[in-house]
Amino acid sequence: MGKFIESHKNFWKNKQFIVSFLLGMAFLVASLIVNYYAGIYATKEASNYVTDILLDNLPVYNMSLVFIQGSSLFFLFIVVVLFLKPKRLPFVIKASALFVIIRSIFVIMTHIGPFPGQIPFTYSRLLEKITFGGDLFFSGHTGLPFLMALIFWQNKKLRYTFLIISAVFAVSVILGHLHYSIDVFAAFFITYTIFVISRKYFKRDYSLLLEEDSR
Repeated sequence: MGKFIESHKNFWKNKQFIVSFLLGMAFLVASLIVNYYAGIYATKEASNYVTDILLDNLPVYNMSLVFIQGSSLFFLFIVVVLFLKPKRLPFVIKASALFVIIRSIFVIMTHIGPFPGQIPFTYSRLLEKITFGGDLFFSGHTGLPFLMALIFWQNKKLRYTFLIISAVFAVSVILGHLHYSIDVFAAFFITYTIFVISRKYFKRDYSLLLEEDSR
């Protein structure tokens, strides 16, 4: 425990680390603001729904437990992972912010209405600020855990944990008819591109993360 506390003290005394962390937090806050208005706009401008090869042939299930409580546990798990090793913070925060920004751009460009027949449920306070109903393409529930898997690829336990979470979320949003199948399958390809961009432009932060997780 003493070593853990000491490591935290060392990081938060490092001016370069603090500046990188604060820049990341500013980027994340900005991305969430953009996401909020993008979601409102897309929901307001949503058109009719379209047919879908999976949703047309699958019954709808109530996936509120996975979608809401599962999301809360996922975010809590990320907080714990970052708290245990603070060197991970700058890259994870910046990559997540870039993910939100890019997804917001896609959301603004795509105004397809939600697939009918969804079982209504009440969002948590956190989710109602970042999920709006018309922000469908691409699936953030699928993409963000996959991004975490890519970030922590060198850590087998975290890699497989995040891959499982991503798969569970992907199946749940399909079964709940909360996303079209293209929203889910495209998320993996777009998210990989976001990771590659993050790795290139936040190179120093990524090196810091790799250095920490290689121990």
